[in-house]
Amino acid sequence: MNTSDLIESIIDLALAEDGQDVTSSAIFEPEDEMRAVFTAKAPGVIAGLEIVRQVFLRLNPIVQCSFRVRDGAEVRAGDILGFVAGPATDVLKGERVALNFLQRMSGIATRTAEYVRRVSGTRARILDTRKTAPGQRVLDKYAVRTGGGTNHRMGLWDMALIKDNHIDREGSLASAVRKVRQKHPEVAVEVEARTLDHVRELLAVGVDRIMLDNFSLKDLRSAVELVGGRVPLEASGGITLEGIREVALTGVDFISVGDITHSVRALDISLTFGGPE
Repeated sequence: MNTSDLIESIIDLALAEDGQDVTSSAIFEPEDEMRAVFTAKAPGVIAGLEIVRQVFLRLNPIVQCSFRVRDGAEVRAGDILGFVAGPATDVLKGERVALNFLQRMSGIATRTAEYVRRVSGTRARILDTRKTAPGQRVLDKYAVRTGGGTNHRMGLWDMALIKDNHIDREGSLASAVRKVRQKHPEVAVEVEARTLDHVRELLAVGVDRIMLDNFSLKDLRSAVELVGGRVPLEASGGITLEGIREVALTGVDFISVGDITHSVRALDISLTFGGPE
């Protein structure tokens, strides 16, 4: 399934959860029209406007959405984002679904942008993880990119990540890497290192990236010095907004942060009926 088909399926599932709007269908006539305005109620970075448009188009192609901002825009509380207009029953049916997508995606973009700002001036890039909303990873990861972050792997298929369970089962780092390369020569291989000795071993084996899992700041600096730029290094585990700059200043190439997707706070955005032109 390509990305467009996947997004359509996600939207259709979200709309199906609500079913028939028995309230609006009883109150409004099919010919009744309605207009509403999207307004940011808090400062943040916007993501998901095209998903909003697609929600209403899936309900009725004649519903019109127009936006004053683009995804990636930094907005302030009170800023008008755009408008939706069309048959009242369709606008009302899509209201909560559209806001659910827009608020969550904008929350992810906003949180990601905060982390990106904290590492400004360093070489580190912010990576997401697979700690995403079930079934909505493609949207969560789009929101991360919109906030200035970089996507890690989309799933278990597009990069091999050899972790402690794999290594423990195989018995050695070298053997685990060899088996993965033999079975899937087309994918990049990243390996989780738990000690500096593991880093040394992985340099000898040859991998595409090394994950430094729960390393202290001192050990992160030692790993960066040891590797000397030969392999990209990713810091992972226990990363917080308050401590991320110190991690970035060790010289690592990537910092993976689960917080930007698994603990996201939705950005407060309203959809008010009527509103200014």
